[in-house]
Amino acid sequence: MKKKPATKKRLLSLILAAALCLTLCAGCGSSASNSGGAQKDTQETAESGEETGAGEDSASAAETGAAEASSGELRKMDVVLDWYPNALHAFLYTAIERGYFAEEGLDVNIRFPANENDAIALVSAGKADIGLYYEHDAIQAVADQGVHIKSIGAVVQSPLNVILSLADKNIKEPRDMAGKKIGYAGTALSEALVRTMLKANGEDPDNVDLINVGFELMSAMTTDQVDATIGCLVNHEVPQLEEEGFDVNYFLVNEYGIPNYYEAVFLANDETIENEPEVLAGFLRACAKGFDDFQEDPDACLQILLDNQSAENFPLSPTVEKKSCETLLPLMETADAPFLTQTEENWQENIDWMYEEGLITRKITPADVIADIPY
Repeated sequence: MKKKPATKKRLLSLILAAALCLTLCAGCGSSASNSGGAQKDTQETAESGEETGAGEDSASAAETGAAEASSGELRKMDVVLDWYPNALHAFLYTAIERGYFAEEGLDVNIRFPANENDAIALVSAGKADIGLYYEHDAIQAVADQGVHIKSIGAVVQSPLNVILSLADKNIKEPRDMAGKKIGYAGTALSEALVRTMLKANGEDPDNVDLINVGFELMSAMTTDQVDATIGCLVNHEVPQLEEEGFDVNYFLVNEYGIPNYYEAVFLANDETIENEPEVLAGFLRACAKGFDDFQEDPDACLQILLDNQSAENFPLSPTVEKKSCETLLPLMETADAPFLTQTEENWQENIDWMYEEGLITRKITPADVIADIPY
């Protein structure tokens, strides 16, 4: 598989470079408290080098929770998102707005990542309680970096990642990528996904030109720099391009030789899992209530999300997010997999695949990276 170098652009680095203009910095907003409902534009941006919100001083999560319980106060909880608020997070904002976290004794503060892996780094360091991130990254962090985190629940039961192209390229399955230029963000994971799909369909991976376009995935495709991309999401870039008037083709990556994987999971560190399982159980119960509402009345929950969007950093299109909700809901809970459930089999299959593809150097077990928190 041939790779052509390109200028490497890290999306979060670009945003950070524009921080003075976009006010993307810790402390630019105040906490989003659930004691009286969600409030627009009041979330904090996470900052890896400093603690904010529930991470003040050096008290452990357990000590903080015990002190607050004895004083009758809500247990403060910092939750670091994978990205800025979008349809995927509607259930969280619903749970805040409607007091479900407060019912569990929790004051949830939503934080945005200032660095690419904040959802893992801050949680593992005890500077946040919960992180929302990706299954493959969690496996890699535990297997090769010795990070002490575990998944406590799967938010999306299958991938959102797609091979995306303009319709006139006629790329509808992996074999159609042969001889084509595929744009990607320069990650080893994307290379492995493309390689696996091609091999599983009898194609030589070397017949594809992988071109590192940084995170300019959509513009690289719409300006004909590449024929297709990997890394765009079926619930976001697909409806966004369609809204802009483009006809597109796409297929999900797990349909061709790649094990099904969870697109997003909730992560907690080992200390919190051991010392405060009841706090995590309460968090999951409130999330489940928020998701139930999301299923029953997606429009109302979408409005809650729109009222809490980070308009200065990641403005949302109501029509795109509405289509995103329609795509996400059947993927967040299926007939076989209720919301937040996860299986050892799924994790084992992905551990095995990552090891075979050289994405991790040490095999771990599902018990190393998932925790059962009954709720």
